[in-house]
Amino acid sequence: MLKLKRPVVARIATITDWPLILIDLITEEGIVGRSYLEPYTIKAMRYLIPALQDFGAMLKGRRVAPVELYDLARKSLHFVGYQGLSMIAVSGLDMAAWDALAKAGGVPLCVLLGGSVGPVKAYNSNGLWLQAPDVVAADAIALREEGGFTALKLRLGRDRASDDLATIHAIRAVVGDDMELMADFNQGLNLGEALQRCHMIDDEGLAWVEEPIVYDNLDGYAQLTAELKTPIQIGENFYGPRDLHTALQRKACDLVMPDFMRIGGVTGWLRASAIAGAGGVPMSTHLYPEVAAHVMRVTETAHWLEWQDWADPVLQKPYEIRDGLLHIPDVPGVGLEWNEEAVAASQANL
Repeated sequence: MLKLKRPVVARIATITDWPLILIDLITEEGIVGRSYLEPYTIKAMRYLIPALQDFGAMLKGRRVAPVELYDLARKSLHFVGYQGLSMIAVSGLDMAAWDALAKAGGVPLCVLLGGSVGPVKAYNSNGLWLQAPDVVAADAIALREEGGFTALKLRLGRDRASDDLATIHAIRAVVGDDMELMADFNQGLNLGEALQRCHMIDDEGLAWVEEPIVYDNLDGYAQLTAELKTPIQIGENFYGPRDLHTALQRKACDLVMPDFMRIGGVTGWLRASAIAGAGGVPMSTHLYPEVAAHVMRVTETAHWLEWQDWADPVLQKPYEIRDGLLHIPDVPGVGLEWNEEAVAASQANL
């Protein structure tokens, strides 16, 4: 459990402590594939950790073939459903398996997938929560300077719509018109509120409006997508590639941004990115910036990587951000190594 440097203050929740599940997949040859999960609440850890331990027992002695392990793990949970916590557990296993396979091959994950090591454009999503406009404006300057960012994400959904608008204007006043601004309502509005508020900000030059209403209201999203000039962004709650396909069939968004613990890890992402690519739909990432950087190097419609440094305290060598670009280290696998002292300290907080 980690303390967030900038607590999450969103319409639907305030989060000060960030749970992490660290996963080590150990092969008979001694290679360790690593990944982590960020399940939002400590209670979710109580269900996910036993599921991961069950996978370890079930898959012992099997070859590290991520696609096969993905299918076996999913089918083992068929009777409790493929979505929700089942998919999150499978995703954690999958990311660790791909890391192990790339390490066994002695190449970075992006190279194993057919790409090359290089930078990925990123926006800073570490702050700009629901605080007063002057506080958020000062935060915007700090966030820009953390890595020479050219894009930032702010959160909307204050009690008064006019305060949201004032916050956008306050940020623009300090960072200028060249800064890309993404806006996220964190599913905090009903459809009536979303229609009013999204139309109100439709001329503010935002890169996108993200999840104004509850994630599974695809009819509402289709209406918003049809009515607004600003692109609608959804996808962090797609549980598997079929959810992405359904959303695109329903014309429920202009942009997609799957989350790795819900889309199905690397395997789920690759399948989802093929669907987005066929439709020409720009695809961004949600959380998990390390594995995200690797798959973005092989994603046909790669758009923006969401940069959040929330896992950095437990990493030996966090990824480097420079000039608004996340730089992939030229090392085998994903490049995750645990800072064991920090891990021990974080466990004391549980």
